[in-house]
Amino acid sequence: MIPGNRGAGMNQLLQKAADLTRHEEPFVLAVVVSRRPASSAQPGNIALITAAGAFEGWLGGSCTQPTVVREAQRALADGKPRLLVLTPDPEAERRPGVDVFPMTCHSGGSVEIYLQPVLPAPRLVLFGDSPIARALAALGGAMGYSVVDDPRQSNVPLYAVVAAMGEGDEDAIRAALALHPDYLGVVASARRFARMRETLLAQGVTAEALDAIRCPAGLKIGARAPEEIALSILAEIVELRRAAQPAEEPAPAALTAVDPICGMTVEIATARHTAEHGGRTWYFCCGGCRTRFLAEPGKYA
Repeated sequence: MIPGNRGAGMNQLLQKAADLTRHEEPFVLAVVVSRRPASSAQPGNIALITAAGAFEGWLGGSCTQPTVVREAQRALADGKPRLLVLTPDPEAERRPGVDVFPMTCHSGGSVEIYLQPVLPAPRLVLFGDSPIARALAALGGAMGYSVVDDPRQSNVPLYAVVAAMGEGDEDAIRAALALHPDYLGVVASARRFARMRETLLAQGVTAEALDAIRCPAGLKIGARAPEEIALSILAEIVELRRAAQPAEEPAPAALTAVDPICGMTVEIATARHTAEHGGRTWYFCCGGCRTRFLAEPGKYA
């Protein structure tokens, strides 16, 4: 915990964010946008939340952390930012574009927290040093791809293009297939690729793997210049990426219960604090609420 995120604490968090980015690990940057007394948070306080749920930083009282961590993991799952409001009076704060949750800190107060998911850039792996490869590197970088020529193992989406233009095409295709890319395009004519296909089949490459290759790479937009061909290839990659993420029906909402002490919504599947009373299970946001309930269960049940 780094109260206040000032000085060395802020530098530590920024270094942590840089390390996570360098290692291609997704995380959420949480920033306090505003607060009302008696919340201990201050505008500009920040925290980092990893995909595993690790929390580092300061957003006010620790009672806000379970909600922030849960919503941060949802932001990583769908890649969409969120604006949270934690307040003692949720109904009064509801408005479009804002997710409202009960404030469970005993000090009261309200706090608005913006969650920004930071996801690793998809990789664009290029084989060859042709004008088309150089144009792909420039345009791909401008589009936010991580352009690499020596990829390492990673869970980041990977798109490969062989633009060797006759200089070791078959070797490059085998190397690209070994990466198991989400997309493999080859810059070559259909006649040239047919000859390469025969050679690769003879070398043990499966027909199934070769059938998945896009050749000639790129959408048919009448491209001729290297920059135009690069544009057509990246357009094909974008088309593939979007097709792989169809609009889905909203996932069923997780089963929840209301903490009888503080009124906070608790996700049943992940609840850590429960108690049995009156023939049913009660769920709590924290151990403190559970202790208060067990002291006078008849009062709260």
